[in-house]
Amino acid sequence: MHPVADTWVYLSASPLLWLALTLVAYLLAFTLYRRSGFNPLVNPVAIAIVLLVAVLLATHTSYQTYFDGAQFVHFLLGPATVALAVPLIEQWEKLRANWFALSVALVVGVLVASGSAVLIAHALGASPRTLASLAPKSVTTPVAMGISEKIGGLASLTAVAVVITGIVGSALARYVLNAMRIPDHAIRGFALGLAAHGQGVARAFVVSEEMGAFAGLAMGLTALASALLLPWFARWLLALL
Repeated sequence: MHPVADTWVYLSASPLLWLALTLVAYLLAFTLYRRSGFNPLVNPVAIAIVLLVAVLLATHTSYQTYFDGAQFVHFLLGPATVALAVPLIEQWEKLRANWFALSVALVVGVLVASGSAVLIAHALGASPRTLASLAPKSVTTPVAMGISEKIGGLASLTAVAVVITGIVGSALARYVLNAMRIPDHAIRGFALGLAAHGQGVARAFVVSEEMGAFAGLAMGLTALASALLLPWFARWLLALL
């Protein structure tokens, strides 16, 4: 075999290869993001995904092989999510003063995010199973996949919808919120976390710690509210359609 092919066969057998490639892909993507002045349209997650998919396709590597090597990054999602509580503590007074408005926004946001996706997909002729898969698209991936399976959707399709929602939401939120003339960082952050989950939180922290704190709060509460509300709401809406 060619020396390069020999080297690749040796490296591809090591799980650390895919972890290293994941980190390199994100580092390259984040470098572009930083050089663009943190332009939300230059989404580092989207760029990293494209780079990794290109490598997997070029090397004929299965996703399971990739995940076996990169799952340490997946493991760190838990501690990273818990750590979001730290900056939120500093915003406690503002949170306590606005708890009712945030609660109403949470419930309305969860139902509108799910209902609008289902209604638009239905208007475009999507199948019932596809509609069920799209219902939890604004929830963080593990919770969204669980909800999808419970209401008869495809967890894999839901995961794709969640990633696309996060990328689009974090890229366009600034322009939408500016057009609506909403300057408050707490409101902007809460909207980002509710609509674009983890990627919205990442984008919010680039702007300010206050925005990031409220985005993290919204992401967590959206997951909780969705787990409680979406199973019956989605079933009701699907039955109505």
